[in-house]
Amino acid sequence: MFRRVVRASKFRHVFGQALKNDQCYDDIRVSRVTWDSSFCAVNPKFVAIIIEASGGGAFLVLPLNKAGRIDKAYPTVCGHTGPVLDIDWCPHNDQVIASGSEDCTVMVWQIPENGLVTGLSEPVVVLEGHSKRVGIITWHPTARNVLLSAGCDNLIIIWNVGTGEAMIQLEDMHPDVIFSACWNRNGSLICTACKDKTIRVIDPRKEEIVGEKEKAHEGARPMRAIFLSDGNVFTTGFSRMSERQLALWNPQAMDEAISVHEMDTSNGVLLPFYDPDTNVVYLCGKGDSSIRYFEITDEAPFVHYLSTFTTKEPQRGMGYMPKRGLDVNKCEIARFYKLHERKCEPIIMTVPRKSDLFQDDLYPDTAGPDCAIEAEDWFEGKNGEPILISLKNGYVPGKNRDLKVVKKNILDNKLSKNTEKRGPANKSASPTPSRKNEAKLDEVLKEIKSLKDLVSSQEKRIIQLEEQMSKIAI
Repeated sequence: MFRRVVRASKFRHVFGQALKNDQCYDDIRVSRVTWDSSFCAVNPKFVAIIIEASGGGAFLVLPLNKAGRIDKAYPTVCGHTGPVLDIDWCPHNDQVIASGSEDCTVMVWQIPENGLVTGLSEPVVVLEGHSKRVGIITWHPTARNVLLSAGCDNLIIIWNVGTGEAMIQLEDMHPDVIFSACWNRNGSLICTACKDKTIRVIDPRKEEIVGEKEKAHEGARPMRAIFLSDGNVFTTGFSRMSERQLALWNPQAMDEAISVHEMDTSNGVLLPFYDPDTNVVYLCGKGDSSIRYFEITDEAPFVHYLSTFTTKEPQRGMGYMPKRGLDVNKCEIARFYKLHERKCEPIIMTVPRKSDLFQDDLYPDTAGPDCAIEAEDWFEGKNGEPILISLKNGYVPGKNRDLKVVKKNILDNKLSKNTEKRGPANKSASPTPSRKNEAKLDEVLKEIKSLKDLVSSQEKRIIQLEEQMSKIAI
């Protein structure tokens, strides 16, 4: 019998390529804080990098086309009084970014359309509720204005950014520092990795743990846990012998791992980046000079090693571009922004193909920038799957709306503090009239857009007719 030895995979020959120096971002003082976050966040418009700053915390926000040497006087986002530990772009608005800091606050910022011209020190909203530094920030994948933060006070808070309120507080679940927190595909569950070596799957609205695994990795160094699109949990950590490990778990049966792989004995924490469209996980170790990538399938051994991309310089942090920011004409399936000590270097991952046509198998419909549900609906118990878009003609960014925060009367807040803790269902939502106004505004904007399109098409027609006239005249 003929037996196939090598497993067939369209990602077997993926190759990484660092861009040339003139396409890198140079002379950036990358943060030296000893915190295991990625220090970099990217979307189709901007790259944001946490930097060293005297007298507080700051991060740079650069338009993607602003490559080259960055002037020392380039404006920064600088409202925090302590070092910034984590940043995350809003998936539904490419001009909104959240930051968590050692000053115990979370701040949400609106970046101007074409980037910063002057320093930005006034956030749209300050979210105060943590008593120790805030090291993890992550936006809800499908609900507008829902933000999760986790601090060194072992507390997870889920905020309604639209009203500036802490809606859900998950206390007494984590006895020690939280290393990572991740939403699942529709944002109904979160999974966390904690210093007590336990992986937990939590239903945040019911405030209960629905699955947990103690000693998921027996080593003492930090772990990471992320959800995959099929609902399984992928973790990275260390064995008792300090070997780096990765493992795959089924949240319904966490007694035994689906798969465990030993890797090497390096001591850098592995940061996992996951592409739900292709089921490829990229592992970037802090202090490593390589990116390893694995394909996850339904057949044993479930986690298949694909290849390693290696450079000379070790990485201080890493940003990961959402799928809609990639160049589909070059068969680019991932793009990383690698932080060195003094620069940020884009690295593109490409599948070699001979055809110039759009490759449907590499680019299934991916999560777009539209939110599926509003914050109030999510807090009331509704779920929404990601709204998918096709990348066939490339992603064309739409107009982002400004982030509006509707604060309640401050006296109401004082009254509510004196009353007992209320469940999220009873908490007041933002007033409905603003919703109606937003709907009207959307209608007007759509009409303006259609009129502009009509004018441009008529202009093209006029130019064509004028050309025909000139030919006839000749």
